[in-house]
Amino acid sequence: MISPLAYIDPEAVIGKNNDIAPFVFIDKNVIIGDNNKIMPNVTILEGSRIGNNNQIFPGAVIGAIPQDLKFDGEDTTAEIGDFNRIRENVTINRGTKAKGRTIVGNNNLLMENMHVAHDISVGNNCIIGNSTKLGGEAVIDDDAIISAAVLSHQFCHVGSLVMIQGGSRFSKDIPPYIIAGRDPIEYAGVNIIGLRRHGFSNETIENIHNAYRFIYQSAFNVSQALEKIKQEVPMSKEIEYIIDFVSNSKRGIIK
Repeated sequence: MISPLAYIDPEAVIGKNNDIAPFVFIDKNVIIGDNNKIMPNVTILEGSRIGNNNQIFPGAVIGAIPQDLKFDGEDTTAEIGDFNRIRENVTINRGTKAKGRTIVGNNNLLMENMHVAHDISVGNNCIIGNSTKLGGEAVIDDDAIISAAVLSHQFCHVGSLVMIQGGSRFSKDIPPYIIAGRDPIEYAGVNIIGLRRHGFSNETIENIHNAYRFIYQSAFNVSQALEKIKQEVPMSKEIEYIIDFVSNSKRGIIK
C-alpha cells in the first residue's frame, strides 16, 4: 500500500497497513503508526509523530518548523493522535523550546487550509473550520467547535463544548460551554444544543446557565461573580470546571 512514487526516508518508522499515495514526502525522525491513509502530496517532516487510523488529505504539511523567530533548531515534535481527519492544505507546525511539542489529540476534524501553530494543544473530538488560524501555544479543550475563518491570538484558551462563530477574532480566553460570536466577539449564550447532544441533563444546563448569569449578566466583577457561583450554584464537575477555567485565565475571558 506504499506507492513507489512516495519518498520515505530510511530513518522513518512506518507501522502496518498504511496507505501512502504517490508524491508523499516522509522525512527522517518521523514515526507513523498503523492503518493511516496518507493522500498525494502530503509532506510529513522531521519530528512528526502520527498515531493510528488517521486520514491526511492532499497538500497537508505536518511537522514544519515553527513560524517563530525565537526557534533555534531545537529538537521538538508535532504529535497527532488517532482517528483524525486532516483535510487539504492543513499545516501543523512542531513545537519550540517553550513546550517542546505541538499536540493534536484524537478524533478531530481539521478542515481545509487551517493552521495549527507551534506548541498548541488541541484536545479530542474538536471540529476546526476552513481557514481558521490558531496562534502559538493556544489550548483547545475537548469537543470545541471553531467555525471557518476564525483568528485566535497566541496563548488563548478555548474551553470544552464551546462554539465560535465563523469569521470571529479573539485575543482572550473563551470559557467552556458557551457560544461566542458577534463583532467584536462576546458571550452569546450557553451552547444548549451542544450540551444536550452530549447528554447533559436539563438541571446541569440550568446550573451552567445560572453560573454564566453571574459572570456575564450581573453587576458583579469576575471575582465577585465566582464567589456568588460558589455560594449559590450547586457544585458539580461542570461548575468546578467553569470556576477553575475563569480563575486560571491568564489573558482574561471575553466579555
